[in-house]
Amino acid sequence: MNTRSLKIAIAAYDRVWQLAIPTLRLNARLRDGYARRRLKTPLPPADLWIQAASAGEAYLACAIAEGLRTSGLRPQILVTTNTRQGMEILEKHAGKSQGKNGKPDLMCRWFPFDRPEIMEKAVRQVSPKLVVLLETEIWPGLLHSLKKRGCPAVIVNGRMTEKSLSRYIRLRRLLYALGPEQVLAISGADAARFAKLFGSRIVTRMSNIKFDRLQVGKETAESSTLSNLLPPEGKFLVLGSIRQPEEQQVLEMIQQIRTANSDLTIGLFPRHMHRIDFWKSALSRIKAKWALRSDLKEPAEPGHILLWDTFGELSDGYSAADAVFVGGSIAPLGGQNFLEPLVHGVQPVIGPHWDNFFWVGESIFRQGLVFKEINWQKVSARLLRQLETRPDRREIKHQARQYIQSRQGGTSQACQTIGAHLKPHNSGKKS
Repeated sequence: MNTRSLKIAIAAYDRVWQLAIPTLRLNARLRDGYARRRLKTPLPPADLWIQAASAGEAYLACAIAEGLRTSGLRPQILVTTNTRQGMEILEKHAGKSQGKNGKPDLMCRWFPFDRPEIMEKAVRQVSPKLVVLLETEIWPGLLHSLKKRGCPAVIVNGRMTEKSLSRYIRLRRLLYALGPEQVLAISGADAARFAKLFGSRIVTRMSNIKFDRLQVGKETAESSTLSNLLPPEGKFLVLGSIRQPEEQQVLEMIQQIRTANSDLTIGLFPRHMHRIDFWKSALSRIKAKWALRSDLKEPAEPGHILLWDTFGELSDGYSAADAVFVGGSIAPLGGQNFLEPLVHGVQPVIGPHWDNFFWVGESIFRQGLVFKEINWQKVSARLLRQLETRPDRREIKHQARQYIQSRQGGTSQACQTIGAHLKPHNSGKKS
């Protein structure tokens, strides 16, 4: 793309954002931090700017920040995010981080709207030495502003689905002109997709940082912090990270499973808290015995469905569970993190859709560490079989540890790449 064509494309992109921004205040997710996304409050200067879209990427950003500190590098880091969940994770981490001068070495802010006019201002304010884009964060306004300022950008833990590629490929000429200096992709398939956008010369492979975040518990019996909320006898089934498009199928699963095991206690964890009201109505409609997690002061009666309306306890639920279904996988939603119950020694069951976790590898199913079923009926049947047996949690943890440890090391790879960009500038920090 020549200079004139690039200017025309960026001007058109800027105009689209100019028209869209006033309407974005109506978006429930973008309403948070709306003024800050328009840079009504300046961004702070930083050596390293990391863009982390949501909660999953926020955890990756925290892992990178910790890895840089461990390696002896202590750059001033700004992490931006698009969602409230991401912001809460970053704020918690930022409160624990402190640089040598007494200031926090990790700051978190809302990611600005990608209008080129806004992004040019953002890049001037931050004046970063390097920008790290996590996973699939490809923003033309930001990339164009970085090119103009001569600041390098690197995509780390890069992943791209075929669906995402089909959208980005329409802008291939523009993105090729604005492309980052380097892409570190988490699989050969992801690397090939990035190469179609940016060329193969800048694309390399890395281990997925998410494996580094997984710590398999000791191969001994676990005690759950939720044990005082569960009946002393009977089994506990967790339905985790349930997404809206699969709610009807999950409701059918609940009815089928309860018909076979009426004394079973079920922990129902919606992925998004705004779906709690739907589940209140749905569970009442099928005449199920249910209670809100926030209302529990003593152990629930056997046969109850516990509707989880508190955030941050899903991992504890997995630890206490006898069987687990991980949602986002019955409807074509790409799946949710099914490794989390596995590290607690529970073989999770998922539906047929797991596109977002292809990086884990098919061999996890061949080894019997995770069960993948073709529909909700098969999922229900598998869960009932899981509840009837008592798999050796110690052996499952042992196998999970071997699987995960053989795939770790991504954080170190990312930090080496980042350090190579920062070290030439590491003579001092911004004040």
